[in-house]
Amino acid sequence: MPSALAGVDVERLLDEADALAASLAGNDNNPSLELGAVLGGAGVDGRDKVVLADAGSGIAGFGDWAEQLIAESTGKSGRGLLPVVVESPDAPGTAPAGDLHLVTLGSATGKPEETTVAGPLGGQFLAWEFATAVAGRVLHIDPFNQPNVQESKDNTNALLQESGDGTLPEGEPSFSDGAIAVYGDGELLGSAGTVADALAALLGAVPTRGYLAVMAYLDRFADAQTSEIQALLAARLAHPVTFGWGPRFLHSTGQFHKGGPQVGAFLQITGEPTTDLEIPGRPYTFARLQRAQALGDLRALAQRGRPVVRLHLQDRAAGLPALLDAARSLPEG
Repeated sequence: MPSALAGVDVERLLDEADALAASLAGNDNNPSLELGAVLGGAGVDGRDKVVLADAGSGIAGFGDWAEQLIAESTGKSGRGLLPVVVESPDAPGTAPAGDLHLVTLGSATGKPEETTVAGPLGGQFLAWEFATAVAGRVLHIDPFNQPNVQESKDNTNALLQESGDGTLPEGEPSFSDGAIAVYGDGELLGSAGTVADALAALLGAVPTRGYLAVMAYLDRFADAQTSEIQALLAARLAHPVTFGWGPRFLHSTGQFHKGGPQVGAFLQITGEPTTDLEIPGRPYTFARLQRAQALGDLRALAQRGRPVVRLHLQDRAAGLPALLDAARSLPEG
């Protein structure tokens, strides 16, 4: 229904899916069964970071859709597949590594151990849903629940209820660097006194076969430049780097962060709101709800003992360029 209201040719999408459906009924020549077996089998073998790279598919944004499907469906019971969405097969962080599985969308590029998936959008939707269920079977998890999504909702509600006076328990920053306040565990940050120092400390805390997740609770349109940090940090870290806009990612990689293998390190970016709106029937605003979602997720990660740093942009106009400059100042690795 939302697609139809947005002007999408829904009949065409359904026809594309229907053209694939007949091949999914059996074990032979079943492309989704093969894809699911490959995804799940690679995960069992240790290649559990699925790098989704567009290679001329012509389908804008498909990686973001597949990211939600894969992460939320498989990241639980201490296992799962972590999707890492990148712009191209040559993006930073796609070099062959022991825990990476490169999946190109469109055309094969000839890279080692590459899996390529091609087809029209309607067929892709059906193919990946089927394949993800199969991958869940291979991984011995239930791909149809999302236990840790509810955990973050519960944390958010608890924080809103605790803050009867309207003040959320943000704590005191470890230090401030210009327009950016830095929050983090003292043992992790050590003697850090700049944003660059804090980033370096966090990158150094990514465990073996781990990953770094960047979680931005900002405006994905006004603060779109924030997403550049994924490639900047990926060029400086020998591990995959994911990027998600909050609170959207809570229903995507957020499930994997808490339910999947506990090998992540986390960079949360928040900012002072420039505008705010009341929520009808609620005693809090949208800005306060978003901050509670961020702090609730931060609490869930901290309770698991994961390395996490929160960078709060006290002035977004000045803080965001300073953050990207700090990332650029780190040596490439």
